[in-house]
Amino acid sequence: MRAQRRLVAALAIATSLLALGCEDVSHRDIGDEINILTRRNDALVPPATERLAAYGRRAVPQIETALHTAAPTGRLHLIEALEKIGDDESIPVLRHVAVYDVRQDVREAAEKLLARWAAAGGRRAERARAAQTHIARKRAAGEGPLLFGEAGTPGLPSTVGAPDPVGASP
Repeated sequence: MRAQRRLVAALAIATSLLALGCEDVSHRDIGDEINILTRRNDALVPPATERLAAYGRRAVPQIETALHTAAPTGRLHLIEALEKIGDDESIPVLRHVAVYDVRQDVREAAEKLLARWAAAGGRRAERARAAQTHIARKRAAGEGPLLFGEAGTPGLPSTVGAPDPVGASP
């Protein structure tokens, strides 16, 4: 009886360790795909987007983090990846980008994706419509990106962020 308990405990621990090991690998792999999307603008981007989409919901937190530091082209690639993933857990991320990103083209890309999702049916559509309402409320209250430099307060450095990725057009 005691030997069986030890065996069951050992198997449970081994299974847990294997699961943790697999998660760590996928975390690194997701990061590798995100690096391609944020640092490149060439033929490597579409296959990386597909590979990233295969991770589904697990990729959303890392994409959210990358959206804060990527160059504008990279942020657009990450929004495309969120669209391919198609998970409603992306909606709060898109809502934030639609209100606060410093680039209008990035804000518009996030808002257009939310509009496409809102036009569809199901739970994701409901959440997307709620996000659109939230965005409208924030904008009506005067909230939006804090811009400096050319786009905002004269004499202060720009907040636009990282340089464009490899292969980006000038």
